[in-house]
Parts: sequence; structure tokens; C-alpha cells
Amino acid sequence: MPSYRAVLQITGLRPGNPPERVMEAAAEALGSRHLVEATQLNVVRGVPEITLRFLVEAANDDDELAAARESAFAMHDAVEDVARTGRLRLLRQRRGKWVPVG
Repeated sequence: MPSYRAVLQITGLRPGNPPERVMEAAAEALGSRHLVEATQLNVVRGVPEITLRFLVEAANDDDELAAARESAFAMHDAVEDVARTGRLRLLRQRRGKWVPVG
């Protein structure tokens, strides 16, 4: 099964939401579609980013990418309910390296 990473910048919380709700919303959205293998919070040049690694059901490359992209957008929408967001990146693991795919 192909492994993907969705990386989303978090620029602020929406009123009434605790910080942990950001990762919970992201994991719930992705977990309803795929197996979430890992979650991580990083601060890159002063901007918090959440990273979720998830598996997509094996198919042809186009279908796998479409499923991963759709799921990353769903994750983004779920997080937008609790936080303001910045850039969303999608990466796929190929031969042990993470390659941007969308």
C-alpha cells in the first residue's frame, strides 16, 4: 500500500478550540478514509505544521494519487473548522524518499 504524507501549516486557532483539537480533526478526517500511520507537529521557520502519514489502497498511480489528494483536501477542510491554515502539501514515498506530488 502506498504511503503518503499530508503537511498542513497552522496559522492560528479559531475561538473556542484547544490546540489538540487541530490534530484530532485532521486524524479523524483522514482516519475515516485511510489508515493513519503517524502524526507529527513541527515548527518550521516559526510556523506550526501538522504532518499525517497515511496509507492508500493500492491501485494504479493515478487512482492512488486521486484518493490521496481528495483525502488531504478533506483533512484540510476539517482542520479549517478549528484553525486557520496555510499551505497544504502532499508527498508520496518512493524508494525511501518523500516526493511532492500535489
